[in-house]
Amino acid sequence: MGHSVPPLNDQSLLKSQAFINGKWVDAKSGKTFEVKDPATHKPIGTMPEMNASDVQTAIDAAAAALPSFRKLTARERSRMLRKWYQLMVDNAEDIAKLITWENGKPMADAKGEVAYAAGFFEWFSEEAPRAYGDTIAATVAGNRVFTLKEPVGVCGLITPWNFPAAMITRKIGPALAAGCTVVAKSPGETPFTAAALAELSVRAGIPPGVVNFVTAMDNTPEVGSTITSSPIIKKVSFTGSTGVGKLLMKQSADTLKKLSFELGGNAPFIVFDDADLDVAVNGAIASKFRSSGQTCVCANRLYIQSGIYDKFCDAFVAKVKDFKVGHGYDEGVTHGPLIHDRAVSKVDAHVQDATKQGGTVLVGGQKLPDLGSNFYAPTVIRDMTDDMQLAHEETFGPVAGLFKFETEAEVVKLANAADVGLAGYFFSKDIHRCYRVAEALEVGMVGVNTGLISDPAAPFGGVKQSGFGREGSKLGIEEYLVTKMVTLGGMGQPLQGE
Repeated sequence: MGHSVPPLNDQSLLKSQAFINGKWVDAKSGKTFEVKDPATHKPIGTMPEMNASDVQTAIDAAAAALPSFRKLTARERSRMLRKWYQLMVDNAEDIAKLITWENGKPMADAKGEVAYAAGFFEWFSEEAPRAYGDTIAATVAGNRVFTLKEPVGVCGLITPWNFPAAMITRKIGPALAAGCTVVAKSPGETPFTAAALAELSVRAGIPPGVVNFVTAMDNTPEVGSTITSSPIIKKVSFTGSTGVGKLLMKQSADTLKKLSFELGGNAPFIVFDDADLDVAVNGAIASKFRSSGQTCVCANRLYIQSGIYDKFCDAFVAKVKDFKVGHGYDEGVTHGPLIHDRAVSKVDAHVQDATKQGGTVLVGGQKLPDLGSNFYAPTVIRDMTDDMQLAHEETFGPVAGLFKFETEAEVVKLANAADVGLAGYFFSKDIHRCYRVAEALEVGMVGVNTGLISDPAAPFGGVKQSGFGREGSKLGIEEYLVTKMVTLGGMGQPLQGE
């Protein structure tokens, strides 16, 4: 197929504007920014470079749409989400092409993301009618107490480029299920996927103003602070780095918003001597190298017990040598480019630092300039030590550092010696150890004998400086609801005529 982009089956899914109040709009300033294919650096197109004034228009549209949207029955909202889900499934190939084009991940990965992303609309279409209140036995005679679940209001959603579809649907699905309206800030690197989802929302019959997408690259900080400082927006949900999360939290303090943050991770991946070697190796490949290591839950530090260490190294390296790095549309490609040159620089710095301090590169360890400047070879380094950068920082790239450990207590201590706690993984056949270690790891999510834990049905989120709040699952809709308590007094009168 070469490096040309395959045409979309439905060309009308390719939009070069933002989406506000049901209309496709440019920035009021007329400014745009260019989006480039990370594999070829060729321009994909331009998107509006929006500012505070544009964002305010979107916020006002969401506020105007809220009263009627929240009054719809939960079942009516459920049907809209279900239709949006079906449209994503029907257009899955086109959405996958857009993801590969602007994010770089191979088509097979992109198709997997579309199915996962659509799954959030399906899941929350089913949760919408199930936002139950409670009837509570009052302690005061004659009082009757019950609760209602109500939408929190207009929500501001800020999502990253690494899952251009799924990070958006994981937030919009529960927001709409709860009866909220939203202003979503598309990722600057990957706004075309978001725009295609916006087009499908129109076809799904979602009313104007309920879903708004604003776009920006250089103006991203201004867009973010407009969302966080707006008194109209009652909740902000953000996925991204811990540093930006802290900034948004500070900015949200003045208006005391409800927040849910899914921030950086540094996932430990532990293989015990009693693990099934093949299962552990396959799990490590899936967790570490999915999207070329550009996921917040991918294995960052791989701890292998000494008894299995050499065997694991050999089997793991053999698999990595089978990878085919290249352009995401090309046949047989397993791994694409990194998102931009800053990502490549960070990965390279981590590798250089590890080798300088005694780490041995078993495979990879270099840039791949023949493919393009954003390509880095999938890399495995053995003999890692705790004073290397990779041990303490999230690499967000295709580098697996293998640390050796002796005892369970030692590795749990190492695993927990991070200020973040998103995901953790370990492999063992001992049922007692499985419970022990799962309970001891200071993370929000644990994968036991699996490297893939994401599922719309499972609560996703972290502890420590990985943030708070949960996405997906029955807990996901709670983040967009508030509980109203109603007490009826004077209800304990005798029956009339008694």
